[in-house]
Amino acid sequence: MNVILLNSENFINKNAENTYQPQACIYDEKIIHHVISVLGAKAGDELKVGEIGGNLGVATIERIDNKQLILKDIYLDTPPPPKLEMTVVLALPRPKVLRRLMMDMAAIGVRHIVLVNSFRTDKSYWSSPHLARLDEYLIEGLQQGVDTVLPTLTLARRFKPFVEDQLPALIGDGQAVVAHPYAQVGFGQFVSSCVPSVILVGAEGGFIPYEIELLASVGVVAASLGRRILRTEAAVNALLGRFLSAC
Repeated sequence: MNVILLNSENFINKNAENTYQPQACIYDEKIIHHVISVLGAKAGDELKVGEIGGNLGVATIERIDNKQLILKDIYLDTPPPPKLEMTVVLALPRPKVLRRLMMDMAAIGVRHIVLVNSFRTDKSYWSSPHLARLDEYLIEGLQQGVDTVLPTLTLARRFKPFVEDQLPALIGDGQAVVAHPYAQVGFGQFVSSCVPSVILVGAEGGFIPYEIELLASVGVVAASLGRRILRTEAAVNALLGRFLSAC
């Protein structure tokens, strides 16, 4: 947690000019524990803060105990970092992997995340309670990456309609690449000069041939990361790591 994110409910007396009285209250036990136990901060110390959807800045601890954290002298004057202008389409992974992936993608700065169904996606994953906590995971990622702007999130429970009806608009005039371990060409051949509009990653085992063919019909190019076959989360981070300098 490299920045503490505040929402409108934390601030006291927000006025019509969209400024704040220099005080905010936090009751989140996880944040309070982090400030006390990890940062070792106390009253009078300064913390990095940000407003969700707004600017970054600093605040001073006025009072802290195990129940609440009171901040004063809040200055939010630094814009958040630019987003990675990319949509990541991810076949819904196992629930335990989903949290880590959502955090990582938010931390890296992905602008749009699409969770899509696929042949190898277990139907039970769509009933997982983790889906109700996606915003929570994204905020954890923002706190890691020192950002305030949540990615746009889309759930696409039907693969074919998504590919045919929505994906072309996401690609636009840009490039779309699907990571496929059995592709004959390497990923670097397609992204050496620009950031793709869309990157697609399948579930464990990848997309099946029918899905790869359907993606190709709307202009998605299949490319391999190399001879090694990676787990979904390793593949996503390997792909996105190439574009960190583009943010």
